[in-house]
Amino acid sequence: MESIPQAPPGATRPGGRTARTRGQVLEAVASLLLEGGFDAVTMDAVAARSGIHRTTIYRRWRDPGALLADSFEAAREQPWQPPDTGSLLGDLTEINHQIVTALTAEPSITQALITASFRSPAAAEALKHFWDDRFTSAAVVVKRAAPDADPRTILIAACAPIFYELALMRSPATPDMAARYARSATAAATT
Repeated sequence: MESIPQAPPGATRPGGRTARTRGQVLEAVASLLLEGGFDAVTMDAVAARSGIHRTTIYRRWRDPGALLADSFEAAREQPWQPPDTGSLLGDLTEINHQIVTALTAEPSITQALITASFRSPAAAEALKHFWDDRFTSAAVVVKRAAPDADPRTILIAACAPIFYELALMRSPATPDMAARYARSATAAATT
């Protein structure tokens, strides 16, 4: 389940100058967040880094929380398809590999955005929508193999230990991490 920042049904993507402005602003948000965390993402810093006038930024986003929330929305807009390896174990392992990759990237925008979401109610709500979207998309991997199992429960059983180890405990990733937790979740789904 690819990690962080799909538009709501019926929403249209902005094009032209609006899309360029959004792209420049969100790129500035990401770079500031990676450099200095939540406190570095000020409206003035985003304006300076993006080259977009601060009035435009305030008009569209109003505060740093809205900028972070839009970063998650932009991530949702990126297409992501759940893997189809032919087995539940293979699919969960691949999802876990994607998570490990996102959390161990140097620097990790995924880690930075998750951390920042604890400082902003708007970003926290946007992160919840991001995860709801990803769990809905990934449910198919469980439904194909174990139609009677609860997809969300199985996906959390497979993925949560990776977030716990890498993001909370700051443990190093191990070569078997993705497969190990996928095996545990697969066993739970098929019993």
